Amino acid sequence: MAYVNYYDKHHQQQQQQPICVINPSHFHPFYQHQQPIRLINPIQFHRFLLHMEEKRTQSLIQFMTGEGLVPSQEEELKRKDVILKLKQIVMEWIHRVSWQRQLTKEHILNSSATILTYGSYGLGVHGSDSDIDALCIGPCYASMDEDFFIVLRQILESRKEISELHCVKDAKIPLLRFKFDGIAIDLPYAQLKVMSVPENVDILNQLFLTNIDETSWRCLSGVRANMRILQLVPNLEKFQLALRCLKLWARRRGVYCNLVGFFGGIHLAVLTAFICRLFPNASGAALISKFFEIFAYWPWPTPVMLEDMIPPMNAEHSLMPIQFPSGTHEYCRSNFTKSTFKKIRIEFLRGHTMTREILRPDFEWNILFEPYPYTKQHKRFVRIFIATTNQNQFGNWVGWIKSRFRSLLLKLEEVQGQCDPNPTEYIDVDEASPNVVFYWGLQPGRSGFTDIQSVEKYFRNYINNGYQGYKGRLEISIVESSQLPKDAQSDYETGKESNGYWTYHGYIQPRAPIFSHYLPHYFVGYAAAKPAMDYPSSGF
Repeated sequence: MAYVNYYDKHHQQQQQQPICVINPSHFHPFYQHQQPIRLINPIQFHRFLLHMEEKRTQSLIQFMTGEGLVPSQEEELKRKDVILKLKQIVMEWIHRVSWQRQLTKEHILNSSATILTYGSYGLGVHGSDSDIDALCIGPCYASMDEDFFIVLRQILESRKEISELHCVKDAKIPLLRFKFDGIAIDLPYAQLKVMSVPENVDILNQLFLTNIDETSWRCLSGVRANMRILQLVPNLEKFQLALRCLKLWARRRGVYCNLVGFFGGIHLAVLTAFICRLFPNASGAALISKFFEIFAYWPWPTPVMLEDMIPPMNAEHSLMPIQFPSGTHEYCRSNFTKSTFKKIRIEFLRGHTMTREILRPDFEWNILFEPYPYTKQHKRFVRIFIATTNQNQFGNWVGWIKSRFRSLLLKLEEVQGQCDPNPTEYIDVDEASPNVVFYWGLQPGRSGFTDIQSVEKYFRNYINNGYQGYKGRLEISIVESSQLPKDAQSDYETGKESNGYWTYHGYIQPRAPIFSHYLPHYFVGYAAAKPAMDYPSSGF
């Protein structure tokens, strides 16, 4: 494979350099007049290196714990309890659905559906404030439109532990979004062509994927990718430590947001798993160092693959092709652009510079995670202001615009050359209306950019195409770094990180009563009186 040849060549060159000088007096007259040097036993030296690596790994664990990235035991138990209760609710739901379908008593008794977790929680790299991505998998007779979005929703609404429940019906990955005992849950639905779904269903088995619909396939892909990664990594604890570390690095350095062309969770998970497989015996600290060493000089667009498979044919059309780890010939969905690709590579090189001497006595992990200095790197910014006077429609309007940010980024690259889209969301406190503000850095040295009006006009036309909901305010302007608010001028993250989905702000959509198609006089719940708008997600 291409990556093996690259790796071998790179490290053969490195190995030609001597690791230590056994008898330095043979090489330079300077040493002939110095005190005798005690020779180091190679075995002792190797043990010393292993000891230092272990110390660096322990200091990394302490650093991550100090940053609050490792949930407490109580928080872990609460999440497990939430998943258990959610599984019980889903079982109650499928029994009710099978009864509504007038199945036999035996079928009703044996009916089953299940919940599988994925994303950061599924990989075991979630933080204290992370949400839970959980997939509901049901049998062939449980429909999405009626049974999932109406019947299950009705059951969830009746539970006192559930709050802020919303339907996201027309996204690429439809889902129910709610809080369960204060923990945010994203719950999509997949329908298998079976009469009952066992709790431990093996969705990597191709038999379960036969003839399923496209939406179910997309929903299952995230779970299948997680399961495959967990199967392929040689040491789960080391993988989880490295991935937690790299996600923090990506957030602090402004390269973690698939919505604006940077990494999503699946991209970092695959890249981290790739390094773990390449160096199965490396310590946690060494894995971080090797991650930056390998990808700082990776020959893109050579694809990164966890398994020895034939690359998809469209590799040349992606700047950073990363193969989806579920046995399919496809790449992880991404929004990389020329600007974001360049910044990612610069950050890889910086990370390599920071970590190539992790055994140095004065090495500190915090230097790797220093927040990206936007105001030092950019003197001028594109200010994107989004607001509505109607709070009920704020989430819809913001979500629609954010889902189309890539088009704005490409336009800015076309007229400006390069753009650095800061994923962090800020709020203009001087505005009375609900609002969110983004500040995207413009290319240094290009001060002649004054045609922002044409960019705004282009983007307005783009977002108006197909949108039928309430339209709020959108303002795009150029500001100097000195004009940024104090929280945006600080190196530290004081805004809210943008994610792939939109948020809701208490919007209650009109709903109409719905009766079962199978029992015409049986009331099943309420559904939206008008269909929701289509807000594409950023992809897994």
